[in-house]
Amino acid sequence: MDLKNFDLSKIDLEKGFVDYIIPWSTNLIAAVLIFIVGSIVAKWLVNLIGRALGKSKMDEMLVNFLKSILKWVLILIVLIAAIDQLGIDTTSFIAVLGAAGLAVGLALKDSLQNFASGVMLLIFRPFKAGDLVKAGGEEGVVEEIRIFSTKMRSPDNQELIIPNGDIFNGTITNVTARDTRRIDLVIGIGYDDDIKLAKDTLEKTVNTNELVLDDPEPFIAVGELGGSSVDFHVRPWVKTSDYFVTKCALTEEIKLALDEAGISIPYPQMDVHIDNVGAADK
Repeated sequence: MDLKNFDLSKIDLEKGFVDYIIPWSTNLIAAVLIFIVGSIVAKWLVNLIGRALGKSKMDEMLVNFLKSILKWVLILIVLIAAIDQLGIDTTSFIAVLGAAGLAVGLALKDSLQNFASGVMLLIFRPFKAGDLVKAGGEEGVVEEIRIFSTKMRSPDNQELIIPNGDIFNGTITNVTARDTRRIDLVIGIGYDDDIKLAKDTLEKTVNTNELVLDDPEPFIAVGELGGSSVDFHVRPWVKTSDYFVTKCALTEEIKLALDEAGISIPYPQMDVHIDNVGAADK
């Protein structure tokens, strides 16, 4: 060996490159490939399971919810596999992840409550996609139950995102859960008007409307003697899908029919009497 040309630092650098840099780079590339390929496989698997669940006639909201959870579980598994390829001890990593998860869970207890509420909503199924509901202080058509929130569409086509906890912990009114619905109208007439004529007019008007159902039979009767009117309770039944249109149509038809029959509909008014005190003194 030529001792004059012997370079110790060069030998150490080459040895370090061979022993550390190349293996670490290889592991890094392998970890990246594992994450990329794993993410693609996870996405494909989620879509495959989603299609299978869809063919089983399972509710669409439940399918989307399960797909969302499965997606994140698979991504976590792929991430742990990629970290393991780098030579990091995944056991300690999982322990750290669990401790971090506990800390995050305490910090995000409201989000976890929304998650639990979403699961309960899917289990008890108080509504499904397409139902018109009143929940969480809002009213709209349900489009999707997500992990932490429910997406709804308001009657005027606004998008509503409501936390699942607000929905599950409050009163839920499913407007379209039943096939039929009752319209409640209160129609007041004057005390000087003919009650029998008014009732006959109301019955004729209600029964003439084609959207009003014969069974159950419409209910029309005097319900209250008010301060300025005799109030009739008019309660016909219609298909739930015809509720709004029929209610508006009946309100107009009843007003026109009562006008034609010469029956008045009282409204609040004020009579003002002015006494000329000065003139009286003279």
